Amino acid sequence: MFYLPTFGGVEQVIYELAQRQINEGHEVHVFCCDSDKNKRIKPLDETLEGVRVHRVPYLLRLSLNTHIWPGLFSRFKEINENIGGFDIIHTHVSGHAYVLQAGIIAKAKNIRHIHTTHCPWTGTEFRPPILRPFIFLNDLFFNKLSYTFIDKIIAITPWELDKIKSYVPDNKQNQEKIKVIPNGVDKIFFSKVKNNGFKEKNKISEKNLVLFFGRLNPTKGPEKLAEAAVNLTKSGKAKENDIAFVFVGPDEGKAEEVKSIIKGYKNIHYIGALKGRDKVAEMYQASNVYVLPSYREGLPLTLFEAMASGLPIIASPVNGIPYEMKKDENGLFCEYGDIKCLEASIIKLISNKKLSSTVSKNNKKKAKNYDWDLIYKKYMGEYFKLLSKTKK
Repeated sequence: MFYLPTFGGVEQVIYELAQRQINEGHEVHVFCCDSDKNKRIKPLDETLEGVRVHRVPYLLRLSLNTHIWPGLFSRFKEINENIGGFDIIHTHVSGHAYVLQAGIIAKAKNIRHIHTTHCPWTGTEFRPPILRPFIFLNDLFFNKLSYTFIDKIIAITPWELDKIKSYVPDNKQNQEKIKVIPNGVDKIFFSKVKNNGFKEKNKISEKNLVLFFGRLNPTKGPEKLAEAAVNLTKSGKAKENDIAFVFVGPDEGKAEEVKSIIKGYKNIHYIGALKGRDKVAEMYQASNVYVLPSYREGLPLTLFEAMASGLPIIASPVNGIPYEMKKDENGLFCEYGDIKCLEASIIKLISNKKLSSTVSKNNKKKAKNYDWDLIYKKYMGEYFKLLSKTKK
């Protein structure tokens, strides 16, 4: 749906794959709508770090993250003819109209089609009412139709498999076209930041820093952590354990509520969006605990970034997270909305240095399995398998 400069996990996945493809001499084009979620983007065609981006004007906006842009057919035909034909179409995020459009194009042009689902299978809670009929129709019909035009389906977590298989006829040929490839983490998060100035730049004097990093979206639960931070501050436990809290990320509907909750508390900060991997790495390494208090998640990039940075993690045990994170080994779990659990878990990880040190070492070691270079090789292996087969 979106590409840079839009901030988000899906955009980062596309960027990581595209940059490595370009470095290996491949030609990469990205088709997306002409929006950054807040405003239209111009120019429609540009090259960003070697990636040729083609933005298609959207005609209808259903929600912050859902736009309809039927012009994809004509734009793709034009670019495909200009370059002499694409070899692979790779779509991202199930449930959107462009996945079916791309599938029809792939079938018509005899192009291989690979699709990464990004785990969108979690009910209608927090979804705008206008989207709910479309979600119902997706479950009933459109996802099944879209998947008939896909040659390889990539799930990012095993949690998705039962749902995906409900859309794909249960036969050996179809089951073999489903594969799990998790998200990855960039090497920069493994490297020690020298002269870390994150706290100084943001006027944070406390020794310990608890971090929320991500989109301030209703599904991410930032206000839940804000409530826990205020409670710990009011009770004196934050001061006793010398704790500051920081919220980092773009506003997607919850920033004002978070700012209202934390207003007047000098040890709790909202600093907005932070861009640039060097700055993000500095932020992680200045922190002591990472909190992911989400209502739902697929498999967030921040989980692996926090691990690579050596941070103990407090997360909701939802969707793909329990497949990659174990209690006490990688951090602690709190059910969504359990403020008391968040408070107790924060104090436990801050005060128990032996536990936090052990978890930190475990996470650094585990994160190496998700190096983007390794994940990229898995994706390219699937590309070449598809290209080696004669399309019927």
